[in-house]
Amino acid sequence: AEAARIMATESQRNFRVAKQKAAARIGVNSRLALPSNQEVEDALRAYQGFFGGEHHDQQLQELRSTALRVMRGLETFKPRLVGPVLEGTADRHSRICLHVFSDPAEAVALDLLERGLDYRQEERTIRWHDGSHRRIALLVTEADGRSIELALFGSKDLRQAPPCPVSGHPQKRAPITEVECLVAGQGEPV
Repeated sequence: AEAARIMATESQRNFRVAKQKAAARIGVNSRLALPSNQEVEDALRAYQGFFGGEHHDQQLQELRSTALRVMRGLETFKPRLVGPVLEGTADRHSRICLHVFSDPAEAVALDLLERGLDYRQEERTIRWHDGSHRRIALLVTEADGRSIELALFGSKDLRQAPPCPVSGHPQKRAPITEVECLVAGQGEPV
């Protein structure tokens, strides 16, 4: 519960760091068995539901609307919404995370440049299905005052999502049609 509170109130997005801070604050040795990322995410949902209420729901709706607008602009690259905005645990500091697919991946950057959109490049290492680690190129831009993270994947990666950092199962990815349903208030992701 303390790790979830830290994530909700201190804009911490790293589960490991949140758990270590929580352990230190409540006087537990962080070398002991800490809760799983899934347990922390469940507690985060409960915290946001209890303390966030309508404000959290409105904020999430705004993030999803922005995501949908950006996805429509990137339709050529088969964008998929992932992460906290899709899962419903996003807050005002959360990035809108999209997976985009192109061969070559640089085509996404060229598209942004052609449209006069500024971006910066980052990189993230993620665990892959076979247990190895892969470096994923990221382009970070802005829309509607929100930070947008575009993770660049090859076209073949559209067939199988990378493992979710929370559960280890294939990451949930929503195409434009599913995000349209979320924005229209027709359910949450499954």
